[in-house]
Amino acid sequence: MPESKVNRRNFLKIVGAATAAGTVDMVTYKAYASTNSAPNGWKGTSGVAGSSAASMANTASPPDHQWAMVIDLRSCNGCKSCTAACQKAHYLTEDQTWIDVFTMTDTIGRTYSMPRPCMQCENPPCLHVCPVHATFRTDQGVVLVNQGRCIGCRMCMAACPYQARYFNWNAGVEYPSMPIKPTPEMPVPQRLGTVGKCTFCVGNLNDGLLSECAAGCPMGSIYNGDMKTDVGVNSMGNTIKLSEFLYDNDAVTFKTSQNTHPRVWYILGHGQNLDNDDQAS
Repeated sequence: MPESKVNRRNFLKIVGAATAAGTVDMVTYKAYASTNSAPNGWKGTSGVAGSSAASMANTASPPDHQWAMVIDLRSCNGCKSCTAACQKAHYLTEDQTWIDVFTMTDTIGRTYSMPRPCMQCENPPCLHVCPVHATFRTDQGVVLVNQGRCIGCRMCMAACPYQARYFNWNAGVEYPSMPIKPTPEMPVPQRLGTVGKCTFCVGNLNDGLLSECAAGCPMGSIYNGDMKTDVGVNSMGNTIKLSEFLYDNDAVTFKTSQNTHPRVWYILGHGQNLDNDDQAS
């Protein structure tokens, strides 16, 4: 691994060493703190609940991690290093921006930058419309695509309210000789005529590394988080208690009206209003 990743701490060592003292019954908005339920079926350090817990109960043992992401817009400068890092690691063509950086407009007309990966929805519209079950959701909460099953109908692209899926029209990239076949977790090379998307770099996370976008962010704006241990880490090695960080900084999700319950949260601070679906460009 490049030195820049090695010296940013081992993500899973931090996550595994996290203490689980106290819970915050709130995730997306402070208003949820006064209720008995939280969006995404999550109650701070108690892990997952509701439908997620019900599905996990059918497994031999619950997964060790429930992956999430926090993007702090207060420090994002729109450099698009996250996009470049993702494209390089996954050998994507220029049009395949699995994490895109939108230009948004705040309440007084100023522009700001907003990175947008796949939202890893708890209620993913893309999954429900796929006629061949090529899109699936893992027990760690990550939505992936089996390109060996995908027929390229693009119904998932039409269903995604975040424009976070991409059709593979052409190769255009020289791939290295890969020691293993492509997998949904690491779909390299992309299969022509199928749909690709952000994988949350779940293979990295499970191997104790940051996602490529988080590791490539020079501002430390992107945190990889684990809802199970309630810990998040960015490229600068800053460690947060996930639920407290979301609560204290009034975290929000994108396009809440879609009822998708994303696992990507945003920290605002410049008059942004992410509920305005027409801002992204």
